[in-house]
Amino acid sequence: MNEKTMFQLTYGLFVLTAREGEKDNGCIINTAGQVTASPNRISIAVNKGNYTHDMILRTGQFTLSILSEDADFSIFQRFGFQSGRDTDKFAGYPEAKRGTNGILYVTEGTNGYICGKVEQTLDLGTHTLFIASVEDMDVLSGTPSTTYAYYHAHIKPQPAAAPSSAEKTGKTVWRCTICGYIYEGEELPADFICPICKHPASDFEKVEQ
Repeated sequence: MNEKTMFQLTYGLFVLTAREGEKDNGCIINTAGQVTASPNRISIAVNKGNYTHDMILRTGQFTLSILSEDADFSIFQRFGFQSGRDTDKFAGYPEAKRGTNGILYVTEGTNGYICGKVEQTLDLGTHTLFIASVEDMDVLSGTPSTTYAYYHAHIKPQPAAAPSSAEKTGKTVWRCTICGYIYEGEELPADFICPICKHPASDFEKVEQ
C-alpha cells in the first residue's frame, strides 16, 4: 500500500483560531470543508496535540481563515511551527482583525474567513472532528485558495540540491518533507514526530549524503 496516495487528495490550508478568556491562539490545519448548505455547516479535523484544539473543545467556537496563494512561509512558521502553550502567536502581529465572535482572523495571505459554533464532536483518536454552524463569514480577496500541493511547490523552502558523487559522505539522514528538518540515523523511529512542524515519520524522506 502506497501511503503517499493520500497526498493526491485536494487539501486546502487554513489558519484555525480560537479565544479563551484573554488568550488568542491559532494553528495550521488542512482538513476543513462544507458539509451542509442549508443550514450552513462546516467540519474541521484538529490534532489533539494542538493547544487550539483544547480551546475549541472548551469554548465551542473558532474562526477559520482560508489561506490563499499570496500566503508566504512566515505564516506557516508563526502558526504551525510553535506551540501556543508557551508562545503568544499574535504578539507583534498586526495582520489580524477580531470578528463578530470575538476571535481573531488573519488578514494577510488569506481570501476569506468563516466563524463557526460547534454543534457536534466526534473522537477520531489522534484528532477530533468538529461539526459547526456558520455564524459569520466574508470574502477578503479574489486570490485562489492555496492547496497542499501549491504549498509544497511554491511556498515551502525547497531542499538543498543533492551533493555530487564527489561530495557524498555515505551518511544517511531523514528529511521532513513539510519543513525540512533533518534527523540523522540509519533508521527513523516509526513513532518519530518532527520537533519543528509536528508531522509524523510518514512525512519524512530518506536521503543519503
